[in-house]
Amino acid sequence: MPKADTLTVDGHEIPLLGLGTWQLEPDEARHMVGHALTHGYRHVDTAWIYRNEKGVGEGIRDANVARDSFWLTTKIWVDHFSHDALLKQAEESAESLGTAPDLLLLHWPKATPPLAETIGALNEAKSRGLTRAIGLSNFPSAEWKKAQELSEARLITNQVEYHPYLSQKTLIDTAEALGSSITAWSPLAQGKIVEDATIRAIGEAHGKSAGQVTLRWIVQQGVIAIPKTSKESRAAENLDIFDFTLTEDEMARLHALARPDGRLGDWLDDAFEWDQDTAQR
Repeated sequence: MPKADTLTVDGHEIPLLGLGTWQLEPDEARHMVGHALTHGYRHVDTAWIYRNEKGVGEGIRDANVARDSFWLTTKIWVDHFSHDALLKQAEESAESLGTAPDLLLLHWPKATPPLAETIGALNEAKSRGLTRAIGLSNFPSAEWKKAQELSEARLITNQVEYHPYLSQKTLIDTAEALGSSITAWSPLAQGKIVEDATIRAIGEAHGKSAGQVTLRWIVQQGVIAIPKTSKESRAAENLDIFDFTLTEDEMARLHALARPDGRLGDWLDDAFEWDQDTAQR
């Protein structure tokens, strides 16, 4: 993947397009990770709760690409947020993957144990070499700011749901203010973008699919995208987004698709509240 297709955050060069593995069974994960790395992907995302870290690790070994040539992310599950449990899971994840990840995230915010304990343990995992960098997933901006205040190391991304139907303006602005980044899960709105007339029309103007237009819209904002697929053809299509550019008008038309009921995955603990964005950029 060319250098222009990466984002540098706190000295870490992260490919803007990665392969997500949510809902992939271990054998599927092994096949898709091996295929993706062999065919140009340089970013893979998984999580302990996906129950496929071992399959991801096997796919990495199957691909036989240099370890320093790709970016690997996994996540600490909420049941493992106490100091000892977090470090134990970090060790287990590295063992399952066959390598320490480049990035270790807290999967969702949790009211207990105290955030200071969890962030302290996350930093300790980094200092022990169990990950190169640390970050968050699904943290509203208020909790993100608190976490960064408590963290010695930069929290280099917040992985959240993001697609044209869900505004994340506040989180994107927070990322910029904190010297961090946003990573988009479900960037294709779980397939809902395929029949969208606006997106399809923009795609026709560029000779691209609705999915390619949507992913281009995301990465053109400097946001990382990790679409999941179990199909080799779709993986190739998703990666083929760096040979065209959307105009300012096209970007604005996609931003205008955001709506109040656009969120697809709402598993946030009742102790927290999402940022209330009424409009996109």
